Amino acid sequence: MCGIVGAVAQRDVSPILIEGLRRLEYRGYDSAGIAVINKNTEIQRVRVAGKVTDLAQELTQNPLCGSTGIAHTRWATHGKPSVNNAHPHVCRNQVALVHNGIIENHEELRALQLKQGYEFHSDTDTEVIVNQVYDYCSKGDDLLNAVFNTVDMLKGAYALGVISLAQPDRLIAARHGSPLVIGIGIGEHFIASDVLALLPVTRKFIFLADGDVADIKRGKITIYNSRREPVERPVAISEVIHDVADKTGYRHYMLKEIFEQPKAIAETLEGRIIDGLVDESVFGNNVGKIFDGVQALKIVACGTSYHAALITRYWAESIAGIPCDVEVASEFRYRQPVVRPGTLFITISQSGETADTLSALRLAKESGYTGCLTICNVAESSLTRESELVLMTRAGTEIGVASTKTFTAQLVALLMLVLVLGRRHGLKPETEKRIVNHLQSLPGRINAALELNDQIKMLAQQFINKHHALYLGRGTMLPVAMEGALKLKEISYIHAEAYPAGELKHGPLALVDEDMPVIAVVTNNDLLAKLKSNLQEVRARGGRLYVFTDSTAGVEASPDVQVLKIAPVDDSIAPVIYTVPLQLFAYHIAVLKGADVDQPRNLAKSVTVE
Repeated sequence: MCGIVGAVAQRDVSPILIEGLRRLEYRGYDSAGIAVINKNTEIQRVRVAGKVTDLAQELTQNPLCGSTGIAHTRWATHGKPSVNNAHPHVCRNQVALVHNGIIENHEELRALQLKQGYEFHSDTDTEVIVNQVYDYCSKGDDLLNAVFNTVDMLKGAYALGVISLAQPDRLIAARHGSPLVIGIGIGEHFIASDVLALLPVTRKFIFLADGDVADIKRGKITIYNSRREPVERPVAISEVIHDVADKTGYRHYMLKEIFEQPKAIAETLEGRIIDGLVDESVFGNNVGKIFDGVQALKIVACGTSYHAALITRYWAESIAGIPCDVEVASEFRYRQPVVRPGTLFITISQSGETADTLSALRLAKESGYTGCLTICNVAESSLTRESELVLMTRAGTEIGVASTKTFTAQLVALLMLVLVLGRRHGLKPETEKRIVNHLQSLPGRINAALELNDQIKMLAQQFINKHHALYLGRGTMLPVAMEGALKLKEISYIHAEAYPAGELKHGPLALVDEDMPVIAVVTNNDLLAKLKSNLQEVRARGGRLYVFTDSTAGVEASPDVQVLKIAPVDDSIAPVIYTVPLQLFAYHIAVLKGADVDQPRNLAKSVTVE
């Protein structure tokens, strides 16, 4: 959520800033803006309540030109989406600032500044920051010290980019809790909230640590830690390959990414299987010593990653015989959890910047866990840099806000983890080899599931006028049903909830009638008979069923039952396979309803605030 781009150069930076914002659109936003210091030493600013394309169109009418500038895409927290609330914010035409994060003591600062005679032109928490920076500058501080003194007053999370008319060839960046990187050029330097924004101009990056403040000039970068001491941060060469404009013939990024899942899974497995067994060294240094002491798992995640964690709980206990506890990160970080001896702490995140998950990791590192492991898709993220052990999912850049290929790649990585841990708890080599063989068959099996696309598209037509839906599952199919419901509500705006099928009689059955479609995920395993009974409960109340099921399960279509049959698959990989048709189902419903599939309203790809 929210995107920052900034630059200090010898050329006009406006095109660089706009292109950077385009590359950050996947994060989700509702307004956009840009400010530059022009050759007349004036701050010029253009903002829109809309998309980056609207901002670019506005710039054709009112062009900006300057060698120092900042730009921003805003996801509303304080104040509705509007031009006045859009960034950059400016104080008295002297200081301009962009901000990601939330300032928790903004009301206190606003009250103080009102007494000092400052006027406010927005409802945001950000405006107090730019006012405070200006205030210190007006009292004699240079821009760097003004930012230092300002951040000392802030409570909450922030990533800042600040420019000033008094020092037009200087860009100050600060980071606490929200990601920020510096892009290194030749005679020019940049900042951004994501390396993707700057790939057209550089591949060399410095990742700021929490508490860092950077003084950025054309020919020099100086970084200070939270104690205002100069520090050296390593320079990384990004290997990310991404053309934000390339949908390769697909209508939406989400559809493209659904069809990329066979490749994403193959990449996640590549080089990690030796003689039919998972190579445990892929989890990082010192892995053997840490894994030898693991007696239990604690998994913390948010959103789609939380559903991956729930599936892992079933695998950990049934395959490896290891107790596993799963919790939403935003709840975990505000409890006082009791840590069992020998517990491995696991975080899962697509972006590696999810604020609640990152805070949970930092808490866990002080709480006596045996070790900390993260499953992540972004090698250069905060989560991967701060975790003891890491397994990358290799899904490639995911643009659609609704996670698809990163979810199934997470499941593959997590199943590999369960197998490695299982060796230490009695899992036989022949059992591991059998499951690994199923894992290696996944790309082909998912391709087969994708061939159901036309059937699913036809099924989706029955949901054009629906407003609610109920999803049912049992065992590992319950989190799959939860993920299916999440996808439907995220991109089609249909209210959808998932329940254990056995819980129907404990409340949800009251909702069932001919206007409440019920989507069931049914595999052919030892829970089949019980789930069939649950389906009869729906039919007896006049409900309409849409069943995604194993072709050998014996569920047949009828006037009130629509059936999508999926090829038989082993229980160990069934959650990965059954997820794919549910993704396509939600996608086609959203398209039919005319929703913005890749950028659904009110949502962001990377949730970097609480």
